[in-house]
Amino acid sequence: MSASPDRLSFREKFAYGLGDTASNFYFALFNSFLVYYYTDVFGLGSAAAGTIAGVVPFVVALLNPLVGMAADRTESRWGKFRPYLLWGALPYGIFGYLMFSNPALTAGAKLAFAYGTYGLTLLAYLIINTPYSALMGVMSPSSADRTSLSAYRFACAFTGGLLIGTYVPWLKDHFGATEAESFRHMMALFAVVSVGMFLYTFFNTRERVRAPVNASQSVWTDIRDLAGNVPWLILFFAAFLTLANVGLRSGATIYYFKYVVGENALQGFDELLGPVARVLRFLKVGASGLGLYNFVGGLAFIIGSLTTKLFLRFFSRRPLMIWLTILNALAMAAFYVVDPHNLPVLIGLNIFAAFVAGPTPAIVWSFYADTADYGEWKFGRRSTGLVFSAAVLAQKVGLAIGTAMLGWLLSYYGYVANAPQTPRAIHGIHVVFAVLPGAFALLSGFAIFFYRLDDRTVKQMETELAARKETTAPAVS
Repeated sequence: MSASPDRLSFREKFAYGLGDTASNFYFALFNSFLVYYYTDVFGLGSAAAGTIAGVVPFVVALLNPLVGMAADRTESRWGKFRPYLLWGALPYGIFGYLMFSNPALTAGAKLAFAYGTYGLTLLAYLIINTPYSALMGVMSPSSADRTSLSAYRFACAFTGGLLIGTYVPWLKDHFGATEAESFRHMMALFAVVSVGMFLYTFFNTRERVRAPVNASQSVWTDIRDLAGNVPWLILFFAAFLTLANVGLRSGATIYYFKYVVGENALQGFDELLGPVARVLRFLKVGASGLGLYNFVGGLAFIIGSLTTKLFLRFFSRRPLMIWLTILNALAMAAFYVVDPHNLPVLIGLNIFAAFVAGPTPAIVWSFYADTADYGEWKFGRRSTGLVFSAAVLAQKVGLAIGTAMLGWLLSYYGYVANAPQTPRAIHGIHVVFAVLPGAFALLSGFAIFFYRLDDRTVKQMETELAARKETTAPAVS
């Protein structure tokens, strides 16, 4: 692993972060609104929507390690991972738009169309996002630099998520003559902006860390090394639980507000916030209870992400990760017992849950970069692409299962689209919105307890890896 001595500039960190803003224009939209779009707009049953949202990501996720290993073996004048941003950007935009184009089809053709377009979109997303995630591991050899880069990444990612969560609830009713037309127009806009952001990331980042010259190129050796990388295995399990939580919670939120909180959520909103309310309504933030809820939660998440460096001045990464995850789990579970018609309480609890979760993505992705160092330190071979792609596999499988559970459980509890819900269905919405996400998050925090790469060990690995290098390879421009 050789590196350029220069540190990462603000421009390069920001450019890298925009890649995850582009990703989240799709990722956040799919997590929060795809099952709803399939059930309440496209006209599929909730069980069918859950199956699509679960099976397609699961199948595509199995390709993650293959893409990661292919990226590890890619040699180009742009490096190993950056070229995939260039190659995948346009298909990503086109297929994402087609998903929400809503053509007039028979029931059977609708199912086939949903499966096909979602599969192609996730395949394009995979070709971009897996190498993009691994890119963080080769932009700098410094764990501190990578933690900072990770914080930029997730601040930008959650900005994208904030925009989706805040404005889609309003845009879906006002960006076209019908809800279906509004979704189609939104997706056209998101696709164009996302492609532009990916290209900006490609042109403004560099790869500095290179695999050892004598690194083994055997696929089976790479897989064997990964299976022996215990810290990575622990993160794999934790990632699965975390994204199962995200899949359930994000997708259930719109159902919670539509059928549990109700249309009167904003009653007293103007009196409570005074002039601030008028500003928020002008910005369309206060146009719906869901939009306001998502806005304050997304903003708290971003602020939490930006405080990562401050937190790390006082706490080591591992214990900080454990306690923040536990606090987030308890806050989510608390939604089961609070009054769903008390919007200030819902918003306050959401602010707390989002803020304490804010630093965790930056920390956990810096952990993944450390496990790539650990693999090279222990086995003498570096497989950054495989480490990150297999981590993405865990996340996508967890997300697929969580999202599928949303559709299946709604069907189990008797949910009927666009109709008053029975008490049993209302209880089911509470379960998928609060109880199960809280349980998954708590288990994820427990898993991190067994992660043993503390900051002292990481520094030791950095020193010993640097000492193994006799020369510094030129940076890829």
